[in-house]
Amino acid sequence: MTTIAEFEIDTSSSALGTVFSNCDGLHCSVEQVIAAADRGLWFEGVDRHSLEAALEADPTVESFTLIATDDTDGRMLYDVSIADEALDIFEQVLSHRGTVLTAAASNGWWHVRVRFLDHGDASSLYERLDDSEATVTLRRLTELKETSSTTDRLTDKQYETLLAALDQGYFTIPRETSMEELADELGISHQALSERFRRAYRALVMTELNGASHEGGEKELESERPV
Repeated sequence: MTTIAEFEIDTSSSALGTVFSNCDGLHCSVEQVIAAADRGLWFEGVDRHSLEAALEADPTVESFTLIATDDTDGRMLYDVSIADEALDIFEQVLSHRGTVLTAAASNGWWHVRVRFLDHGDASSLYERLDDSEATVTLRRLTELKETSSTTDRLTDKQYETLLAALDQGYFTIPRETSMEELADELGISHQALSERFRRAYRALVMTELNGASHEGGEKELESERPV
């Protein structure tokens, strides 16, 4: 049964701790699902010079590279590689067979939402973090009852389109094919492909959210962070 666990972890007890302590008002969020040692992190609330000085001074940061900036809200996207000896929250999630759904840090705390296929993996991750002397709180544990599978919600054409997009590298960063090229490969118009993608994405989102928001099949355990 799928388990959703929500953790709060003190930033000072994990990787990037020095960065947060040296940059008042810093907010950090994950760019995408963690799948490698290098990760995309959005930073905001601090200027580039101060941020890079803090990254340079943090012994848990092995390297960092500016990838992009968002001038509308002052955000900066960096690829950050964490040193092997540091407590890397995201590597710990991966090693316990979890998938990071959301992760953001502000005011001294990481807020991380993780999906596990097994309840025991969530417990093992909590124990690992606790044993490492990290200040960690399990804020919520949600058990989702089984719902219809993703392929049940997708039509055959939607499934085949997503599979072709995956095979052709449409979802890689950077993309290995364009929407126009993919449409030609499938023998449909650009507009038809765009509409098929939107319907498929909606079906996938509904599959993810339905158990927690609409089926009424969840059990929650909540705990408060000690004051």
